[in-house]
Parts: sequence; C-alpha cells; structure tokens
Amino acid sequence: QVQLVESGGGLVQAGGSLRFSCVRSGRTSSTYARGWFRQAPGKEREFVAAINWSGGNTDYADSVKGRFTISRDNAKNTVYLQMNSLKPEDTAVYYCAAGGWGTRTSEYPYWGQGTQVTVSS
Repeated sequence: QVQLVESGGGLVQAGGSLRFSCVRSGRTSSTYARGWFRQAPGKEREFVAAINWSGGNTDYADSVKGRFTISRDNAKNTVYLQMNSLKPEDTAVYYCAAGGWGTRTSEYPYWGQGTQVTVSS
C-alpha cells in the first residue's frame, strides 16, 4: 500500500507564492511517476503537473506553465510543487498522485488527502 501526505497549503494574496510537499510512504519504490491535480468548488478534478521517476521529464497544464514548477527528491520520497504568481483562479484543493503518468485522474492509483489553497484578490 502507498500513502501520500501533502503539506504546504494555505491562504495567500494574488501574486504570492506557495510550495507544496508530498511525501510517499508504504510500499517503497522510487520509480513511481508523480503528479499534482486540483479541484475547485463545483468543478472536476484537473491535471496540474506531472514528473517522471527520474525527474527528467515534466508536464504542465497550460494554465500553470511558467508559474508552477514540479520537482522531486527520490532520497526523501518527496515531490514538490512550487507555485509562483498565484491567481484567484488557482484557488482549489490540491491533490498529490502517484503510480501513473498522464493528465487523467484514472491513470493514477494512489492519491493524497488534498490540501486547500485559497488565493485572495
């Protein structure tokens, strides 16, 4: 079994920055690709960013390109999401995912509990 625990959410003003961390525990494997998704109230969960097991390949949603950066430290079983130039439309619950690759939620078998980000204007 794999457990994912996110941290780093909170309230921030537009233009500000936040950094998420997601620590994986349980079944040990550094070869999992990792991803971040988000879900705003009344909307479906959407892809934000993904990183392959080595960190050499990343993918981003168009809405966050140039503002968000995904990275990982396999020695710490941790993936990060650095979010800069935040906008009110970035307000959502952010979820860490593991074990898949791609932009669809169905491609990831493991999920964290989610952490809230609120960006005030």
